[in-house]
Amino acid sequence: MASVIERYTLDMLTPNSVSIKKQQHVEINGVEYPIGEPWRRAYVNSPSGRQEVQDEVPEPYRSAIFAVWGDEPIVPDPIEPIPEQDAGPENEEGEGAAE
Repeated sequence: MASVIERYTLDMLTPNSVSIKKQQHVEINGVEYPIGEPWRRAYVNSPSGRQEVQDEVPEPYRSAIFAVWGDEPIVPDPIEPIPEQDAGPENEEGEGAAE
């Protein structure tokens, strides 16, 4: 009888980040065969990355990541760029300028 198994691999687990590979396998007569393409996701040891690990990564992998990462994030969250303000046609070069 065949059974489906989901395997996780923690690739490149460092204090700054981790890459996780998830792959489904089917076991037939004691031999495992991969099914489909692996799913991959990277997480960074930032406040938002730590929350994503907490929400998305099952045990015991979550505990292994936090054992290496420690209790505090060491990478800052990215800062969202401020959208450029449209200066409007009156401020464009050559228009509305007094000479």
